Amino acid sequence: MRVGQASRPVGEESAARRPTATGRDFGRIVLDFALTDEQSQIFTMARDFATEKMAPHAARWEDEKALPREVLTELAGLGMAAIYVRDDYGSGLSRLDAALIFEALSYGDPSVSAFLSIHNMVAWMIDSFGSEEQRAEWLPKLASMEKVASYCLTEPGSGSDAAALRTSAKPNGNGYVLNGTKSFISGAGFSDLYVVMARTGDAGPKGISAILVENGTEGLSFGALEKKMGWVAQPTAEVRLDGCSVPGGNLLGEVGKGFAYAMMGLDGGRLNISACALGAAQAALDKSIAYMQDRQAFGKSLTEFQALQFRLADMETELQAARIFLRQAAWKLDTKAPDATKHCAMAKRFVTDASFNVANMALQLHGGYGYLADYGIEKIVRDLRVHQILEGTNEIMRMITARALLAEHS
Repeated sequence: MRVGQASRPVGEESAARRPTATGRDFGRIVLDFALTDEQSQIFTMARDFATEKMAPHAARWEDEKALPREVLTELAGLGMAAIYVRDDYGSGLSRLDAALIFEALSYGDPSVSAFLSIHNMVAWMIDSFGSEEQRAEWLPKLASMEKVASYCLTEPGSGSDAAALRTSAKPNGNGYVLNGTKSFISGAGFSDLYVVMARTGDAGPKGISAILVENGTEGLSFGALEKKMGWVAQPTAEVRLDGCSVPGGNLLGEVGKGFAYAMMGLDGGRLNISACALGAAQAALDKSIAYMQDRQAFGKSLTEFQALQFRLADMETELQAARIFLRQAAWKLDTKAPDATKHCAMAKRFVTDASFNVANMALQLHGGYGYLADYGIEKIVRDLRVHQILEGTNEIMRMITARALLAEHS
């Protein structure tokens, strides 16, 4: 089975793929938290793949500091490399479907799953804003993972203040010449295609455009691999553009719209990163339960201590609350609700914080063994810490939420 195999084309979503009124109807708000049969199958397929083909190898990928290209290709074969690309080239699924997929895959390894999320974001941007020529050229290759893609927004001098970026793209004949540096780029040197946000106009967000740069282009180079706390399997480095010339056909969408595209991409990216955190935290909780069932102290199983039972209860409650919040935010993004951006920001803040706290508590429940690599908990803790930083720090998520809330009451 491939994801999206039995799904409807985007724009033809019926009640079968939307929340249905099996419960109580409060006026215009219909509450139903059940997944469709198709969604349950998608989640199960992704979870089985994560358990069988990712989890057993995650430590080795980290030791080798290398993304498993063969596993990414297998995931592409299942339809997971172009999840919400329209179904002429992709799987044509929803953001809720994507959240289910990334939660399930991250049960096996959040580092590799998060990279797949970035690749999917680039595919979505080309599908949404690219010309038909760009779609035809790139989407089949991205959907099959023949080509892997990365996203280049952050710069050394502009992290949270992304609109202050300085990388330039100056017209030169029928194309552009790019100069500047992008930092913290996942897949730098590994990926085949880079979507670069560069300044084609004046200062501010309206002077930024999105430009496609292929690996191998003269003037494109990469810095040394960063030494990181987590996400070690992902190559992360600077992307350097030094007189990098690209044809005018590499402009993605309209001149000056790049920052708007980037922000729209980040709504979905925040959901994906949250889902990745949630799946890994669930793995940490499950590992903790198994450990406590096997471990004894003072002549009793750890599961018999009420204080530890309470901790498990709190961890489960936090993850279930996070799961519901995440899926509601995904539904809002799918339905283009006016408050979707606010909910994506709130979900990203809440889910990544809750997931890290659960993983950290799982380490505590393992005691000294949790600190050892053999049990897999310390890797989850290290991997999930960055989820509170990337795709907009959780402090920025609070700013987005507060501004939207105050605007609603002005």
